[in-house]
Amino acid sequence: MTNVLFDTLFGKHTGQQTPFLMMQDGSVLSHADFLAMASRFAHAITQSGLGPGDRLAAQTEKSPQALALYAACVQAGIIFLPLNTAYTAGELAYFIEDSGAGLVVCDGAKAETIREICAKTQTQVETLNGDGTGTLSGAAAKYSEPFRTAPRTEDDLAAFLYTSGTTGRSKGAMLTQGNLLSNALTLADYWQFDASDVLLHALPVFHTHGLFVATNVMLASGGAMIFLPRFDQDRMIELLPRATALMGVPTFYTRLLGDARFTRELTSHMRLFISGSAPLLADTHVQFEERTGHRILERYGMTETNMNTSNPYHGDRRAGTVGFPLPGVEVIVTDPATGGRLGPDTVGQIEVRGPNVFRGYWQMPEKTAAELRENGFFITGDLGKFDADGYLHIVGRDKDLIISGGYNIYPKEIELVLDAQPGVLESAVIGVPHTDFGETVLGLIVAEKGATPDLDQIAETTAGQLARFKHPRRLVLIDELPRNTMGKVQKNLLRDAYADYFATA
Repeated sequence: MTNVLFDTLFGKHTGQQTPFLMMQDGSVLSHADFLAMASRFAHAITQSGLGPGDRLAAQTEKSPQALALYAACVQAGIIFLPLNTAYTAGELAYFIEDSGAGLVVCDGAKAETIREICAKTQTQVETLNGDGTGTLSGAAAKYSEPFRTAPRTEDDLAAFLYTSGTTGRSKGAMLTQGNLLSNALTLADYWQFDASDVLLHALPVFHTHGLFVATNVMLASGGAMIFLPRFDQDRMIELLPRATALMGVPTFYTRLLGDARFTRELTSHMRLFISGSAPLLADTHVQFEERTGHRILERYGMTETNMNTSNPYHGDRRAGTVGFPLPGVEVIVTDPATGGRLGPDTVGQIEVRGPNVFRGYWQMPEKTAAELRENGFFITGDLGKFDADGYLHIVGRDKDLIISGGYNIYPKEIELVLDAQPGVLESAVIGVPHTDFGETVLGLIVAEKGATPDLDQIAETTAGQLARFKHPRRLVLIDELPRNTMGKVQKNLLRDAYADYFATA
């Protein structure tokens, strides 16, 4: 019996000495070296008592070792739970307890705090630092023999990715081996990656974009990655001549366009620029093509499904659209009230069905039943339409989701913090356009009668309770929130009123 994900993406590179990870200091890790590292980690985490189906939570800085930890979990059949490095102690406590993680791997600087959290659940803690050192690396170094890969089928779970919820409670999306494998193979073929490609990888590896899209596609194709710890404009420009492809969020492209060194000559050898995780402004498309001669390929995906659609590799990549459904993936637009399919140029809710669609939400059967239909279609919560040529347009998002710099943010979680602050009667959090991040968070506050809330103090308190990417970029005092006859806050009116706020603020 095989381990379908490991054998297809990782195992086929056994003994392969071609480069896989190329570091900014000039060092290179071959495919074989990477697999040997993963094997050692697999030994270490299984010796800690974890086995197939158990959960491992990782909040680590980006490094080859952090990536090898993901590979080790796949090889050992352990469900991998990557956590944003910006999450606070309160957020981590929920994820660790809800997932039932048997082991948490974290940066050494956070170990004391995380051990305090894990004392309640008696969860083990190991460290893995950004430089590759740590207690887990020390334990792994004791092993030299190959790890015997755990058999797993396409239906076995491979990962949990937590998404935000409108009630403030995050949901653990359960992704199977088949979900991850099908998407990787489809994207590698659709975007025509092969072993000659070198991907400039500056995305985080706790997010589906950097981990399950970028990394898995390069494993599927046998290519290499220039592995940057984070987006660094100077290093990106310096290393672009060594790459053939770049996957990024809109922020990458707006910042590169703001640099005079980013020229047609610098990008002349590049094969492909891909953007996702947030909408790309049409102006950015135009400016990019004028500057470089390349047209960015925009695609559409989400935590629960990985990638759903893509603009074509060959053909018209249309600004303002996310292209066509990927091979094997069905995408429909339906009436939210009836569930009936809608025709071209009619806005409705976007639903997706295919081998990429997740199993459901961990320990949330009601939520799963509400969003995952019996016929296999997943109600994404996004609003969109198909045009007459079959291109999908995303026109809005249900449930007031904000996507800023590629990160999903639900306002309710932030509003709960703001509402609890001294002098605050109520609040509304909205996403407004921002050139660099696509959208950014704006907090609107209504004061209690006779009170004058201290906005600076509220911002400081919020910063201590929420991950940085969730922080409101600005807090604004207003007299009242607009409501409809049922008393519901009309956030659409607020978004319209403040649409140009950061263009003029």
